[in-house]
Amino acid sequence: MENTKTTGTGNLKKEMRKYLPFYMFLLPAVILVILFCYMPMEGLMIAFKDYKMARGIEGSEWVGLKHFQALFADPNFYRVLGNTLKISILTLLTTFPVTIIFTLLVNEILHTKFKSVIQTITYIPHFLSWVVVGTFVYQILSPTGGIVNAILIQLGILEKPLYFMAQKDLFVPIYLIANLWKTTGYSIVIYLATIAGIDTALYDAASIDGANRFRRILHITLPAMFPTMCTMLILNIGSLVNVGFDPVFNLYNDATYQTADVISTYVYRKGMVESRYDFSTAIGLFQNVVSLVLVLLANWFARKANPEYKII
Repeated sequence: MENTKTTGTGNLKKEMRKYLPFYMFLLPAVILVILFCYMPMEGLMIAFKDYKMARGIEGSEWVGLKHFQALFADPNFYRVLGNTLKISILTLLTTFPVTIIFTLLVNEILHTKFKSVIQTITYIPHFLSWVVVGTFVYQILSPTGGIVNAILIQLGILEKPLYFMAQKDLFVPIYLIANLWKTTGYSIVIYLATIAGIDTALYDAASIDGANRFRRILHITLPAMFPTMCTMLILNIGSLVNVGFDPVFNLYNDATYQTADVISTYVYRKGMVESRYDFSTAIGLFQNVVSLVLVLLANWFARKANPEYKII
């Protein structure tokens, strides 16, 4: 037994020395996760305390679930939660299938240079900040000089310019289109990387058997993409109560506030504007717990649907 343990330890050290350069590449990411994801968890105690900045976290008085009770008693919270779920679900229903379809279309482009151009054009918006994207959206939808109003008036659809960004019923469609434009390029890179790993012999064999392009996509490409699709779907479902702060904050205004206000902007307002750090921490903790439960449920359903793929 001792010889076996010694041999196992020796092999482990040998393997670690062999892959030491890779571990060094991984080290900065691990340090960042520890510093910015695990160490701040101590601050979660604020959600259960009457936090006073002068006293610090340790010196503040424990109040138990007081802030959570106040959260669930606040009627604005249910409006914000409803907006968050609505935007998240619609984002999932639009982004997920559109990304897969667009990936398959790009993958079927035979001309290599044209394919690279399409990938580059669709990937560029990913590098733009939401501040830039928000400004761009306001400009093209502006009632004074906006290209969308100009086109609609020329076509006779509108008689006079419409201030799209001030229409509360139009906020969600505008958000969905802007988000789709910004995120699709990054998502297709992930799927195309999966497709690149498929053995080309499978496509050759299918062609010999008489399978057309649609058949090859249906029986080879999509099954190979399934694990990646499950992973992306699980991550998206885990974010159902976590609509990003940046896109909403840079697109909404006082006119669209009722339909655009989500949990992330609600946390910002309570924490940064009203300085209710304990209350905003309670909201954030609630949001993260729900996200964790959704991720675990989504993973459970994915494993039930196909036991061969165990993602978590």
